[in-house]
Amino acid sequence: MIVVVAPSARKGRSGGTRQALVAVAQVRLMILSLLFGAGMLVVIGKLALLALWAEPATARDIASVLVPPRGDIVDRNGAPLARSIDAWSIAVHPNQVIGDKAALAQKLAELIPEQTADRYLTILNSGGSFAYLKRRAMPELVTAVNALGEPGMEFQREPDRLYPQSTMAAHILGFLDAKGVGVSGMEKVLEPHLSDPARRGAPVALSIDTRVQAALENELGRAMIDLQARGAAGVILDVRTGEILAMTSLPSFNPNALPGAAPPNNVTQSVYELGSTFKPLAVAAAIDTGAISNMARRFDATKPLQVGRFKISDDPGDEQFRWLNIPETLIYSSNIATARIADELGAERMQDLFRRLGFDKRPAIELGGAKPLWPAYWGRVTVMTTAYGHGIAVTPLHLANAYAVMVNGGILRPTTLLKVDPNHVPQGQRAFKESTSARMRQLLRLIVLKGTGRKADAPGFRLGGKTGTAEAASAGGYDKHRNVSTFAAAFPIDAPRYVVVAMLDSPKANANTPRTTAGWTAAPIVGRVVSRTGALLGVTPDNNRDIDESDLLPLIWAGPEAPKAGR
Repeated sequence: MIVVVAPSARKGRSGGTRQALVAVAQVRLMILSLLFGAGMLVVIGKLALLALWAEPATARDIASVLVPPRGDIVDRNGAPLARSIDAWSIAVHPNQVIGDKAALAQKLAELIPEQTADRYLTILNSGGSFAYLKRRAMPELVTAVNALGEPGMEFQREPDRLYPQSTMAAHILGFLDAKGVGVSGMEKVLEPHLSDPARRGAPVALSIDTRVQAALENELGRAMIDLQARGAAGVILDVRTGEILAMTSLPSFNPNALPGAAPPNNVTQSVYELGSTFKPLAVAAAIDTGAISNMARRFDATKPLQVGRFKISDDPGDEQFRWLNIPETLIYSSNIATARIADELGAERMQDLFRRLGFDKRPAIELGGAKPLWPAYWGRVTVMTTAYGHGIAVTPLHLANAYAVMVNGGILRPTTLLKVDPNHVPQGQRAFKESTSARMRQLLRLIVLKGTGRKADAPGFRLGGKTGTAEAASAGGYDKHRNVSTFAAAFPIDAPRYVVVAMLDSPKANANTPRTTAGWTAAPIVGRVVSRTGALLGVTPDNNRDIDESDLLPLIWAGPEAPKAGR
């Protein structure tokens, strides 16, 4: 018997459903594949467009990742002066503070005393979203504030500028604002270089030497405190290259403290009547122009010189009451004899002297500076008084460069705070004849050996220079109770390498310094600075060498009245 079994209808329906599901899955898979393929095509297309049209990565792009956010500044020997570091900042989100705001403000005032508790409470109650409480915070302070446990506090790491030498060379370096942009000093001058990703990887070398800078700052600061002076300024200049090896202005400041403003740089930004330091310049002009051809020529200093209603006198106690030759005029620092020399020069040649030395314009240096106070009228009296540093006001840097010209063979070069390549020293321009410069070196040495600069002598370093004391300008006139005391010098005078200028504003006498004239106040500073830094600057002390003054020594009167350490 044959049994025929018909297929189950349910099984047939189940197989059909399975086939339908497979078909749908295949369609969906195909759609996903198409979508994925389309996405890949879009990505590939964009990459192709970028490859065709995008600018290639440059050294600048790479440097921005690999180099610090701001270039370093170093001294001429590579010692760090300014560098970028990662620092901490402490901030608060006032709208997220959940603790007792009054108690938090009091604790913040104890930890960060720059502001009062009331000020902190005002910040916390402001409802703002963000406020800095402290930039450049020390890690210990960050830890202490974090321990307060307030969730609304925030601690950030951000690039910061560190000046590892603290206040040293502060006026040279300057500082940055809160946004990290240079606003003064060489930080401002070098801003394009220091912030350029392509250049900021290499440090910028300044001309200064930190060892010399430290000695100058130390000696000026010590004298300023000892003599209770209002301010001080000093500069050491290479007479061959125009490089500044050290430059100091007091009072100073700490650039690490983010100062909103800084005291002026007295070397470049303040002008002074620098007194008798101008006398050698006037004599140099007279020699250079032929107005004086014989060092034995004498000028009447027997009594004060009356010019109209003005009387020119010598410093009380230093009057000679006799006719003085050229070496004696400078040794005894005679206003009267110098005025008579200037009278022979005349207004035109005196102005020409000062213009050749740059006394009619701002100092030639990267920092810029103050414009000198130039006389409005060059009458006979003005010509005479400017010859001994009254009636015209310049910066100490002007004076330093003028002395460099006077001793280096007569070449004027711009001063600079950037290290100079020895193979690319600026050629400069002639301001004095070489023979004039040679004669002035002799005269400057005699002033230190026998004149008002004796207290500046540094054994073995053959120093030559001139004192200058002037009454301080005040309210349209002069304050007879305050002096600006200056000493300008060069060494070694037989083969000049450096000029040193030291100035004190309004020094006061004390038991060890009975007079406030430059011979007692500024000259000793220069002597100590040269003794400390001469060897560092490559000058070997030698007591057996000196400049030849044999033709001038017989001209100096060997009478009983030796010049005092005065003007």
